[in-house]
Amino acid sequence: MAVTSSVSYCAPPEEILVQQLDLIYFKANNSISFNVSAASVLSDVNVTANIYLNIYGMQPVNETIDLCKLFGGIICPLPQYNFTGADSLTLPSSFSITSHLPGIAYVIPDLEAFMQLTLIEVGTNNVKACVQATISNGWSMRQYAVEWATAAIAFLALALALWQSVTTGALALAPIRLLDLLGLYQTIAISGLLGLDYPSAYTAFALNFSWALGLFAQSATSPMQTSINNMRRLTGGNSDDASSAGATQFVNRKLSPYNIPQGGASSTSSLSSISLAKIAAEMPTNVTGSYTLLRSPVENATSLISDGGVAVVTAQSSNVLQAGIPIYVNSIGIATADAFMTIFLVGLIYLAVVLAALALGFALYHGARRTAWGQRNLPKLPGLEAGYLPFAHAWGLRAALVAVIPILVFTFYQWTLKDSWLSDLLSVFTLIAIMVFVLPAFYLTLRPHLPRVLARTANATVPASISLSPLTAPFLSERIYYLIPLLLSVVVKALVTAFGHAHGFAQSIIITVIDGFLLLSLCVLKPHRTRHADVLHGYLAIVRFVCSGLLIAFAESIQLMAIPRTAIGIVVAVIFAIAVIVMFFNILVNMGLWKLVKFVVC
Repeated sequence: MAVTSSVSYCAPPEEILVQQLDLIYFKANNSISFNVSAASVLSDVNVTANIYLNIYGMQPVNETIDLCKLFGGIICPLPQYNFTGADSLTLPSSFSITSHLPGIAYVIPDLEAFMQLTLIEVGTNNVKACVQATISNGWSMRQYAVEWATAAIAFLALALALWQSVTTGALALAPIRLLDLLGLYQTIAISGLLGLDYPSAYTAFALNFSWALGLFAQSATSPMQTSINNMRRLTGGNSDDASSAGATQFVNRKLSPYNIPQGGASSTSSLSSISLAKIAAEMPTNVTGSYTLLRSPVENATSLISDGGVAVVTAQSSNVLQAGIPIYVNSIGIATADAFMTIFLVGLIYLAVVLAALALGFALYHGARRTAWGQRNLPKLPGLEAGYLPFAHAWGLRAALVAVIPILVFTFYQWTLKDSWLSDLLSVFTLIAIMVFVLPAFYLTLRPHLPRVLARTANATVPASISLSPLTAPFLSERIYYLIPLLLSVVVKALVTAFGHAHGFAQSIIITVIDGFLLLSLCVLKPHRTRHADVLHGYLAIVRFVCSGLLIAFAESIQLMAIPRTAIGIVVAVIFAIAVIVMFFNILVNMGLWKLVKFVVC
């Protein structure tokens, strides 16, 4: 089955105005179902029709048809009609669309294909209409089940981390793995933000993890997006809003899923041996369905365009979405210029939830201390032996560390837009706020250790601090300075992602070098407290390095064909997916389930 998934004009419409174009091709019985609402608005126009099909950059169909030779000439010149119809038609046996489509088109997720209809006036060669429709086979790597499953794993890790941070104290393992898991999620999401020509399959996969950045799929007309757009308009914003019809129709035609060659459509045709007149003659004449045909001239053409939501997208259009953040955020209903403000508002909600949770914990702690059980048992809990405030500070620091990457990336990117002055101002305040909370913690963590490191004192230790445990717990005391390259890598990646969006090849090279450096330093320093931790982080570092290296193939300057790009994208998605599964099993091991399994087996 093949279905049209988005429709756009590829030239300003003059002859045909489209409100709806839904086509479904059924391979099993070679039939087509359609639901079309369109209008022909000019009189006495003789045109030829060019039908062009592009599948992963291949062009199995590229045929020009003389409409005057079809259907006994009744559509030459084109009549003025308002047409609304829905029906199913069985195609003639002499014309099998399947024979012109590669088998991959029906099974590969996020099919990259589109069809284009161009009407050219006879005698003048002026384009009177040009309509493009992307084609889907119903399969996609973006699945809401994946989003919910990964979120469920994160909540399981959070519950385990809370429990162990109370019962085990500063060196609890589960809180460390919680940050590792969320860091992996954010790595996958960030990998879809570079200025690369991603295959549609990989973009869809990366969107499964957008929630880890604070980007939740929503309608372009949702209350949040409407409020942001109104604010931008009142404060100097001039960028386009997101389309309620999705992002695909606005994607730069050089990128997936269009993959239009640099020289445009080829003049070759695989249909040249087919008699189009014979096909027309074999079409059924007793078609039944729901139609409205109005021979009166169409008076309000503009309303047909605006009401139908079919956009005009040409090389000169200002609404074309470029690679990276624009395509990523618009795919989930967020306009490019709304990305930071969405992060900002979601961040405020996130902050409110964290503060409410910590306040609830404070109330429960002090309520329990008033009881005999609390006075007897609370001081015995390692995570609360120093009181509730260090415990709360540690969890506040963990919450801040999770927010660092999305805030840095979208704050820096906001500065490249030159849009709303209020958005720019809020981005500055947000950056200062996260720095004020995080940087002092890094300073307090590193200060007691650096003199011993510089003096090369072996096995020097500093008592573990519960409030700084998110930074100190993962590492050996003499390797605590490993925090410095980690922090620098996060900042540099954010800068490269945000400011280098027009240079995808350079972005991917720099990020690969950074991941390679982190992998090398991990192998040399072995900074973690246990060998198992070094092995796990080494595996995650290899995953990041390999995947970032494979992303180089998506650079536009390399001009890799669409099918190899898609294959590489699926390989990268599989590598990341396996890493998520590994982290899930690691969480189960930390829960002690392996002991239960061992007990049952024995």
